[in-house]
Amino acid sequence: MVVVADGPYAWRIVATTDTSRRAVGTGSARSDDGTPAGPRGVRRAVARLSTAWRAPHEPPGPRSRRDRSVDVALFLFAVGFGVYSHVTTYDHVDGREVLRRIDVLVGGATCLALWWRRRWPVGLALMHVVVGAVFASSAGAGVVMLFTVAVHREAAVTFVVTALTMLAAFVYLEVHPDPEVPYLASLITIVTIVGMLAAWGMFIRARRQLVASLRGRVERAEAEQELRADRARVDERSRIAREMHDVLAHRISLLSMHAGALEFRRDATPDEVAHAAGVIRRSAHEALEDLRGVIGVLRERDGREPTRPQPTVRDLPALLQESRAAGMRVHERIVVDRLDAVPDVLGRNAYRIVQEGLTNARKHATGTTVTVELHGDPDGGLVVAVGNPAPVRPPEGPPLPGAGTGIVGLGERVVLAGGRLEHGPTPDGGFRLRAWLPWPE
Repeated sequence: MVVVADGPYAWRIVATTDTSRRAVGTGSARSDDGTPAGPRGVRRAVARLSTAWRAPHEPPGPRSRRDRSVDVALFLFAVGFGVYSHVTTYDHVDGREVLRRIDVLVGGATCLALWWRRRWPVGLALMHVVVGAVFASSAGAGVVMLFTVAVHREAAVTFVVTALTMLAAFVYLEVHPDPEVPYLASLITIVTIVGMLAAWGMFIRARRQLVASLRGRVERAEAEQELRADRARVDERSRIAREMHDVLAHRISLLSMHAGALEFRRDATPDEVAHAAGVIRRSAHEALEDLRGVIGVLRERDGREPTRPQPTVRDLPALLQESRAAGMRVHERIVVDRLDAVPDVLGRNAYRIVQEGLTNARKHATGTTVTVELHGDPDGGLVVAVGNPAPVRPPEGPPLPGAGTGIVGLGERVVLAGGRLEHGPTPDGGFRLRAWLPWPE
């Protein structure tokens, strides 16, 4: 329901629904947004004024010490200004004792009403428009009420209340004419003071909104920074876990395989036992060295090269030979002109892919021949593939433990490098891991 003004003294109530809008009493044309035809700005301001009248500014509750101090100061100002206005208005007028006494009572009541100015700023300001047009003692309270509206309400409401206050000045000068000051001068003075007071309050409101906006931006920036820091910590943990898996899974699988052979082959000769023990010792030593190198890389923050270089494709022959020494059958097809010409970043990714493929074959395809393929050039990129047929026999001893995240880590590594990773079973029951990596320029 909206109250609409058809003229200075004519009002009507318009009932609105979601599907239709019709006027009660008289019909009138309406705009697309439901605003009655005519001076749209005035009618919209009246509607906002009606809403502001009913809406409290702040929920009830204890006020801060600063709020109470401000309220006391403004109350004292309103009382002092009201006393001054009362004296200057009635000192040159004889009689009118009844109006003088009523003026004092009304002025005191409006000053007391200031304690609720934060709760109902517009309602109190409109009340003063009526009271202030007759009673001089309420002038101080009216100043505070108008200023409160300008600070706490939007500009449209402030304009309406200011305009009504200026109109009340005409009535006030008719009720209390000043014989010493011309009528026009008094009117201009009052209108100027009211306008300056409203402008000052609107400026304070705009400044507070700007400060609140800046504070909100700072808080959002801090929250976003905290989210970025949390994301960086999660990414760092994922990186650490991926590097640990890439380095240790291969070595630990060799240790487990040879330890299992020593456990289940009770008929092994002393030479075979010594050989297996030597492999375990070397694998444990290399695992510690690799772990030390990874920790050194993860701790590095100033961009310097790590103390122990990370393996690249140049180290693939040693990796394949290590797997063969552990008892695996590995067949390689490397079609790259020069392994030392492969960029280090590309070479590290390729090495980790082959390492993960050999580790998975050692865990799940015992006794098979693993095929490692590596070919590419700067124009077509680098293709790395590791495949094996179906296992020919079950693994000796209990299966090697695994979290199943090696392929996931490889996928993240390849995606970050801008490549593609394919993996899955083959028609003959085997498994194939294939990755394409772009060649850095």
